[in-house]
Amino acid sequence: MRIYGETKRLTPQQRKELERIYRRRVSPKVLVTPELGRELSQLSRKLNRQLAVLVDRKGRVTHVILGDHDSILIPDLTAWRIGWGSLRGLRCVHTHLSGEEISEEDLTDMVLLRLDAMVVIQVGEDGLPKEVAFAHIVPQEGRRLPWQITVYSHLSQVEEGFDHLIREIEDELRKSQRLFDAQGEGERALLVLPLQGDEVDDEEYLVAELVSLAESAGIEVADVITQRIRKVNPATYLGRGKVRELLMRSLQKGCTMVVFGKELTPVQANAIASLSDLKVLDRTQLILDIFAQRAQSIEGRIQVELAQLRYMLPRLVGRGTAMSKLMGGVGGRGPGETKLEVDRRRVRDRIAHLERRLKAQGKGRRLRRKGRGRRGTPVVSLVGYTNAGKTTLINRLTRSDLKAEDRLFATLDTTSRQRVLPGGTKCVFTDTVGFIRHMPKDLKVAFRATLEELEDASLLLHVVDATSDRWDQEMEVVDSILEELGLNHLERILVFNKIDLLPSGAAELLPPKAVAVSALTGEGIDRLLEEIEERLIVREETKELAGEAVDY
Repeated sequence: MRIYGETKRLTPQQRKELERIYRRRVSPKVLVTPELGRELSQLSRKLNRQLAVLVDRKGRVTHVILGDHDSILIPDLTAWRIGWGSLRGLRCVHTHLSGEEISEEDLTDMVLLRLDAMVVIQVGEDGLPKEVAFAHIVPQEGRRLPWQITVYSHLSQVEEGFDHLIREIEDELRKSQRLFDAQGEGERALLVLPLQGDEVDDEEYLVAELVSLAESAGIEVADVITQRIRKVNPATYLGRGKVRELLMRSLQKGCTMVVFGKELTPVQANAIASLSDLKVLDRTQLILDIFAQRAQSIEGRIQVELAQLRYMLPRLVGRGTAMSKLMGGVGGRGPGETKLEVDRRRVRDRIAHLERRLKAQGKGRRLRRKGRGRRGTPVVSLVGYTNAGKTTLINRLTRSDLKAEDRLFATLDTTSRQRVLPGGTKCVFTDTVGFIRHMPKDLKVAFRATLEELEDASLLLHVVDATSDRWDQEMEVVDSILEELGLNHLERILVFNKIDLLPSGAAELLPPKAVAVSALTGEGIDRLLEEIEERLIVREETKELAGEAVDY
């Protein structure tokens, strides 16, 4: 029988008294019995520390928790799973020593952990129970999860019928959840976007991008909350109180997850997840999930899995410091590897295996590139911000029928198509993965081998979405990634796509050196093909002249 909380200073006698609480039984019809309340009060005053128990619906004490004078810490309850439209099946009964009423922290814990009830017993100086406060969730209008508080002057006044009350609450919860998802399937998320500095000026654009990412991952967006912050909290990013408020808001909206628009550190992600049973994703996880859904080729799946494992490895943590160490003594004594270390070792082994497979795939890609080089076929690679219309454009340029969709990262795997240009020049067009602001570093590492194919490109088509309100910033993102890959030296043509969606006269305001096209209607495509062929011919002539000079 385990006593949860800080138990190091307990005497053997005190530990036995606490363990004895596990023998108590409470009728399913009753919130708390006078006998249990009196025992908790006396022990709590004797230890001068708050004391709590969790009781299941059969009346069994499942947890005995010892806190400090002012608070308790409810342990991990993930083993007690929550069904759709239901509560956890546990009620919390705990003591207050200073006469304080049920606190906001008690209420938020009740909502976030989906407890059946939160019961607070005020303990007198004589160790006897005094006033009792009882709170439970009350669903209203299918959108809110407020609480109702009932106060009894003494334990003897607590009425029966608790089991019927819980059934009624869960019936209402199920009805309210059906307003969001009639079948209880799919993910519904609250999006949280912290903003700092100059990001405040781009709030509308950043919100739209985060919503597009969530929708591309197949997530229903319940609401978006932006929060302006001066300094990042190293523990929970926004501050523990604000995170609790956001998590409660997500439950009020019927959400199954919370998505942060920034990358969370392992410490922050675990701290936020510990406050609720809701799934917590950050921006990197969201993008990785989209890539995992889109990858079709063997190489693409390897790259995405590799990125996911690299991201996951530092986030594998155990409960307590002992779980993060290998335990063994002289002569091999001790329990050996913990499960956590076994998991980490397996992840590292899998990463090494995938890296070897990716390296082997790279050899085949290099051979294909050499073949094109020997044949003298120039390569024109399309690069650009995600959802700029690169796939639709390559379909138009090569008369192909690659799948194109109006969403972020619709195309992930690199594809190549050959085309004879109007003047008779043969070339190969290649489509690459789209770029995005703050692209996860693990993805850049995993896809670096694929993007290295751009090194052999004779010409780059930098495709820009002409309808974007921040096309200049998106161009800077692409330029910075190309610079990071060491590809800034490659010649490129700036192509503004989607001009058919611009208002009249807006195309005239685009940069004069750019080629304006509509991949959907074909407007400007002939001019683009002429520009491509002219650049390729000039490039070949330059190479020949350079070769003659060397021979001379």
